[in-house]
This record gives sequence, structure tokens and C-alpha cells, in this order.
Amino acid sequence: MNKTYLPPQDIEGKKWYVIDAEGQRLGRLATAIAMIIRGKNKPTYTPHMDTGDFVIVVNAEKVTVTGKKSSQKLYRRHSGRPGGMKTEVFSKLQARLPQRIIEEAVFGMLPKNSLGRKLHNKLKVYPGSNHPHEAQKPEKLTIQTIPGGER
Repeated sequence: MNKTYLPPQDIEGKKWYVIDAEGQRLGRLATAIAMIIRGKNKPTYTPHMDTGDFVIVVNAEKVTVTGKKSSQKLYRRHSGRPGGMKTEVFSKLQARLPQRIIEEAVFGMLPKNSLGRKLHNKLKVYPGSNHPHEAQKPEKLTIQTIPGGER
């Protein structure tokens, strides 16, 4: 009888990656980050387990979108009260809270269950180029999000 392989759940085996979002396309960057957080880039990927790595995103304020999305893409939140819907355009949210743009894009690509909520802690987004995770010795990871481009 065949046995299903289950990878060990060790926190020491998790890597930390730093991704620079400057000039990167939002959607393509978010899919690459979600794959790393989920662990789909590893041969030990198991759908019901957390096999992914930690991702630190810097320069979140410099992420780009194509077309008219900067003036037309809406971000919504609700206070829970009647009439409590707040909408905000991409460009205004980018000026106010640039890290929320990347967080919402990545979290929308993760599973909507307890595993997905657990994976939320693996993403760290910072608007500037500094981050407080030097002690984890993160590796710099370059992702090409512009088709035919050098990045």
C-alpha cells in the first residue's frame, strides 16, 4: 500500500525572501508572492499544509499598475454599520497606505480558510526600502513582472 508523503513542520526550514516592488506590476508580483508563501515553488508542496516561506516586500509605494487602473481601480472596506461602505481609488490608497495594496492583492490569492489565515503572517510589506528583519538573513529575490523587460 502506498503512503502519502507529509513534509515535516519545522520552522527552521523556512526561508526568508526580500522582494523589491519598485517598478513591478501589481498582479504579477502578487501571484509570485502568493506562490512562495503557499510553498508551490517547492517539491514538498502539500495542499493542506503550510510548506511556504516568508516574504518581505520593500518599496511598496513604488508598485505600478497598467492602463487607467491607477484612477479607476477601487478598494472597498466596510465598517459593519449601515451605510459604512468606504471606497478609495488606487492612487489615493497608494499615497495613504501603500502596503495595503500588495497585502490585499496577495491575500486574495490565498485560500479562504484557516490555512489561508495562517499564511497571512508570512507576508511582511513595508512602504520604504528599510525593514526590521535583518536578523532572519533574508535572501534577495528578483521577480520579472514586466514581460520582455529586464526586471
